[in-house]
Amino acid sequence: MAMVGWILSFIALFAGLALRQDMPIGGSVTLSNMLFLVALLACPMIWREKPLGISRGQRIMVALALVFASPIFLFPAA
Repeated sequence: MAMVGWILSFIALFAGLALRQDMPIGGSVTLSNMLFLVALLACPMIWREKPLGISRGQRIMVALALVFASPIFLFPAA
């Protein structure tokens, strides 16, 4: 399970870095910040114990909420 956490953490980190570097328009900064937060939530080294009292289930739910909320930031800001 830790290996899956590492893989997801690196995917989200590199996706956030690529988004910030290659698409600096619109809501891409907000999306890259969300990806950095997902990378932080998925990192097994930080969450080995419960430093803030946050369990694995709570981290998974926050990550899913961030993923499902991402289309809101893609709407045009008319």
